[in-house]
Amino acid sequence: MSTTGSSHIQGPQKLGPLTPLVGEWEGNVGVDLSYHNLTDETSETGYFEKASFKPIPIQENGKQTLWGLNYSMTAWRHGEEAMDPFHDEIGFLLWDRENSQVIRNVVFGRGIAVLAGSTAGPRDTTLHFNATPGDPCYGVLQNKYLKERAEIKEFISSFTINEDGTFSYTSDLLLRLVALGAEMRHTDVNTLHRVKRFHPSEEIN
Repeated sequence: MSTTGSSHIQGPQKLGPLTPLVGEWEGNVGVDLSYHNLTDETSETGYFEKASFKPIPIQENGKQTLWGLNYSMTAWRHGEEAMDPFHDEIGFLLWDRENSQVIRNVVFGRGIAVLAGSTAGPRDTTLHFNATPGDPCYGVLQNKYLKERAEIKEFISSFTINEDGTFSYTSDLLLRLVALGAEMRHTDVNTLHRVKRFHPSEEIN
């Protein structure tokens, strides 16, 4: 179920609930909870993150019309901001107004591709992007190495526009880890603030 909250944005919203995300964002309070192979332990890692959400042309599939954003999210461990990021993802967020669906089409640099989504209303402030391997609509693909050693069993994620104008997300992967002989959850959370707005008169590359 999606969560509906009050919104200060009025007037037409072709992007539906994706409208408040347009712009560039930064957040320095990220926390990654995951299993670390080198130390053979599960621990938390703090991180800094940049995100960008830019409108794309209208997409049409026959009688289906999609409005959306292309986006990227890149994260650096605290203290490693001048080094290579430890996480990078690119993709699209799509709004299917007619069918009340939000869709997240994302690929991760680790060799993972996800098409996730759920039901949402045009003014919802919390959006859910969920996927399960093998699902014909909202599913998960991963490279052979990961499938054999750290298989994704479930992908659960949500984006929330907060009352103060910040943007928060949670990401939860249920993994079957061969190294542990058990399943565990890999979670990421962060809150970002907008550092740049995009205006229709601007050229967006």
